[in-house]
Amino acid sequence: MLSLTKLTNRIKQTTMRKYIKTLSGIGLLAFFLLLQSPDAKGQNGYQRPPEAIAKLIDAPATPAVSIDSKAQWMLLMERPGYPSIEEVAAPELRIGGTRINPATNGRSRQNPLTGLSLKNIATGETYSFANMPANPAISNVSWSPNEKKIAFTHTVENGIELWVADLESRSARRLTAPIVNNAYVSAFEWMPDNQSLMVSTIVEGRGEAPRQPRAPKGPVIQETAGAEAASRTYQDLLENAYDEQLFEYYTTVQLQRIDLNGKSSKVGQPAIIKSFDISPNGEYMLVETIQKPFSYLVPASRFPFNYEVWSANGNNKKVLAQIPLDEVRPKGFDATRKGMRSVNWRADKPATLYWAEANDGGDPNLEVQERDIVYMQSAPFNGKPTKLASTSLRYGGIVWGDENRAWLNEQWWANRMEKSTIIDPSKPGQPGHVIIERATTDRYNDPGNPMTVKNQYGRNVLKLDKDDVFMTSVGGSPEGDRPFLSRFNLKTKKQEILFRSEAPYYERPIDIISEKADRIITIRESQDEPENYFIRDLKKGTLTAITDFPHPQPEMMAVNKEIIKYKRKDGVDLTAVLYTPAGYDKDKDGPLPVLMWAYPREYKSVATAAQVRGTPYSFTRVSSGSPIFWVLRGYAVMADTEFPIIGEGDKEPNDTFREQLVMNAEAAIDAVVEMGVGDRNRIGVGGHSYGAFMTANLLAHSDLFAAGIARSGAYNRTLTPFGFQREERSYWEAPELYNYMSPFMHADKVNEPLLLIHGEADNNSGTFPIQSIRFYNAIKGHGGTARLVMLPAESHGYAAKESILHMLWEMDSWLEEHVKNATTKPEGAKIDTKDR
Repeated sequence: MLSLTKLTNRIKQTTMRKYIKTLSGIGLLAFFLLLQSPDAKGQNGYQRPPEAIAKLIDAPATPAVSIDSKAQWMLLMERPGYPSIEEVAAPELRIGGTRINPATNGRSRQNPLTGLSLKNIATGETYSFANMPANPAISNVSWSPNEKKIAFTHTVENGIELWVADLESRSARRLTAPIVNNAYVSAFEWMPDNQSLMVSTIVEGRGEAPRQPRAPKGPVIQETAGAEAASRTYQDLLENAYDEQLFEYYTTVQLQRIDLNGKSSKVGQPAIIKSFDISPNGEYMLVETIQKPFSYLVPASRFPFNYEVWSANGNNKKVLAQIPLDEVRPKGFDATRKGMRSVNWRADKPATLYWAEANDGGDPNLEVQERDIVYMQSAPFNGKPTKLASTSLRYGGIVWGDENRAWLNEQWWANRMEKSTIIDPSKPGQPGHVIIERATTDRYNDPGNPMTVKNQYGRNVLKLDKDDVFMTSVGGSPEGDRPFLSRFNLKTKKQEILFRSEAPYYERPIDIISEKADRIITIRESQDEPENYFIRDLKKGTLTAITDFPHPQPEMMAVNKEIIKYKRKDGVDLTAVLYTPAGYDKDKDGPLPVLMWAYPREYKSVATAAQVRGTPYSFTRVSSGSPIFWVLRGYAVMADTEFPIIGEGDKEPNDTFREQLVMNAEAAIDAVVEMGVGDRNRIGVGGHSYGAFMTANLLAHSDLFAAGIARSGAYNRTLTPFGFQREERSYWEAPELYNYMSPFMHADKVNEPLLLIHGEADNNSGTFPIQSIRFYNAIKGHGGTARLVMLPAESHGYAAKESILHMLWEMDSWLEEHVKNATTKPEGAKIDTKDR
């Protein structure tokens, strides 16, 4: 433990964001807050909520599942509970927009798997793998191309090892010492021969990590020369030359080809590798190598890099393109950078690359007929690339089929449209056949996405049956989501539903295991039955269980759940999922206190905004961020409460953001009160991230609620001046909008109690911890009632069990005091417009 004097000296040498943390991982900001005094309730340290809430957090996790392509084997992956604060607060580097564990040379904040087992789908027998590592900490689980082996990494105290488990022998063994470098690039990829893997490893003999100089060598200088470089607000960026040295040290890797006997050979030279991808035939690799100069304005994903093709042994290298630093980009969500992008191998060819290039300079404001152009080029990658296709919207990827058919996707954010086209790869440059053109927000008319099968290269390609593909969709409907499997004809565009989920179950097709799609694997659940896997024979009409996972939280089985429908005053149809306590009878028990939880979403159409989302038949597993805990504390909980923000035609949704927020809230309150379920004087509102922003605005611009809870939000939009959420306009283009939408600017109007919770190490763009600190001070300065809780070492989502339990204690205490036992009554809606 450092002495206070030494700690103070350390602090003087580093910035508040320099994150190899001290004091057993307690963040610097939280440390200073703890030095000040106990909190207002006279409590120090982490608290535990009432047992009705806490035991849901203690419930065991259901295993994760992976099924091979032949539906012969199911891999069961054991998941641990929530990690401890000691684990979450382990030393980490926050540089280049990423977070690295310097002790292991891996990514920090991972919650690794704790075990693997194998289930025979036909017999139902389950097998354990022999010789697994003691105290497993497993990540990066990957089937071999022939699905006879499973590779994974195992994290130990001083690094990351590579292991392989064999299905035939049902045993595992270690292939390498802790030499895997998973700090930035992926850990490994199977070679097509099934006998070896390409592995990212620590550079041999790299020496000790750079030491921070006692004194800086000079000032940190950035310069611009007139080019517009509007950039969103990123966290964890490089700040100085020392950061650059650390980034280069930890992210430089040596690729090695390692066979199943552990024999290795180096491939190419050490480099900062962004990604690597083996060609289907195994003869080449597509490698993205990060170059200098680095940037202090954008994360490493936008640093300069090269697209390179290496031979599989690394002896030959061809640079396909040099992509410059991506600091300067046109404005808008449909903007992109110039040059090659989205470069990938064709799944149906041995070694053919394809990619897109912006034909509009990446600027969505330019009017062009061909927005993007798609090219392809085969080995040995000499000569001019072939133009495969062009798009009228922004390119969104290709699903390959056979010699004559591939599925081309494109989309355009501004009008929320997407388009799918069938192109003929054997006739490059020829127009395709448009098969789908629809609004992305239209759930009721979503035909779904095509299903795939593995080809001879072990790559996923379209599952075709003559002119038909098979599709799965969320199945949006006025009754809620009813997922379906269909046969879609590529020529007529007609769709035949083969299977559709039926009440009282919510059932999703996930795989086809017969040639004619009459046997499928589904995941099925209901309100009181957890997710389990089944084989459904559509021809025989039978359903066979593969798994039988028990209910992890039996306390929730008797809770009532329903989707309620109502209208806001301008006629827009809305929905919410309403939970009420077990055995609740509104006629006998009367109105309940209510917790309303929501997240605003933008739409360009009233019709799509009004569509029903979700299902009343899904299983309710209460996770750490859920509001549903409080149904066990006697509250009615409105979860997934619809808060659409609509701007049709030329209107932008945010122009009437506050007015629409209040209309949404009024309608939801009226609905639950008129049902006889909710007590109008005892309704609290809350949300996380943009939902926290919503909550603060509702308390500032209405008097509908007794109190609010805002977690990890942003409240001063001038701190995100180049756009936020789905707002494309900058502060300088619409300063009145930024002030209008920022609850910080209206802190004097927040006259209901507000609980602010924030992770001290929030890494989300725009939601700096200072957002909550400043907003709390603003409310306090105007005599409002607020409480600020900063969770040490926590990011945008909270991970440590201690943090989660404490958060739940804070929320429960706040709701009990200010909602269930509220002493003041809300006065009704009061929309402020004079400040616009």
